[in-house]
Amino acid sequence: MGEVKLLGTWPSPYLYRVIWALKLKGIPYEYIEQDLYNKSPLLLQSNPVHKKIPVLIHGGNPIAESVIILQYIEDKWPQNPLLPSDPYEKAVARFWVKFADEKGLSISKVFRSSGEEQEKALKESLEMLEIIEEHAPGLGQKKFFGGDKIGMVDLTLGLLAHWMGVIEEVTGVKIKEAGKFPRLEAWIKNFKEDPVIKENLPELKDMLPAMKRRRETVLASK
Repeated sequence: MGEVKLLGTWPSPYLYRVIWALKLKGIPYEYIEQDLYNKSPLLLQSNPVHKKIPVLIHGGNPIAESVIILQYIEDKWPQNPLLPSDPYEKAVARFWVKFADEKGLSISKVFRSSGEEQEKALKESLEMLEIIEEHAPGLGQKKFFGGDKIGMVDLTLGLLAHWMGVIEEVTGVKIKEAGKFPRLEAWIKNFKEDPVIKENLPELKDMLPAMKRRRETVLASK
C-alpha cells in the first residue's frame, strides 16, 4: 500500500477532514504534528507553494489541500466510498464540496477578525448557512448529505459540526441561532454521533484554550 503520513496542526478542521476520511476507509497512517510558527523542513519540502497543512504523504509523494487529499483518498482506496457512483449524483456532491470549502472560510474569518471585518464575515456565514439549510440535497430527509452513510460533503462541512460552537464561545459572536436551522442542526447531531467521527473529535476542553490563544495571536499580528 505504501507508507502513509499525515502532516497537520491540532485542532485544525481541515486536518480532521483527512483524519476522518482515513479512519472511514480503514487506512493506517503516521501523524506528524507541525508548528506553523516554526515550519519543519518536511512541511516546506512537501508543500513548498502554500506551506500549509494538511499534507498527506503516500509512498513518499506529497498531496496538499484538504479537499484534494479527500479526492486522492477516494481514488486510491475505493472501499467505503465517500462519493456516489452515479455520475450526476457525484457531480452534485462535488458541487457542494466546493461550496462548503469556499464558503466555509467565512466562519474562519469570524474567528480571525474583529470589528467591521468580523461583521462582514458573520453576514457571509449566515448567508452560507441559509443556503445549506434551504438547498442542500437530502438535508432533513436522510441522516447525511449523501444518504445514510457519511460522505465527502459531510466531511467538508465538519467545521460546522464541532468548530463553529467553539468559535462562537471564543469570539462571543453568535453565528447559528438555536431553532433557525433545524435541518442543519439534525445533521450536526447525526454527524457527531457517528462512531468514527465521535471517536476522532478533538476534546472541547482542550480546544477552547488553544483556540483562544490562537485568536489572540492572530489579532495581535494584524
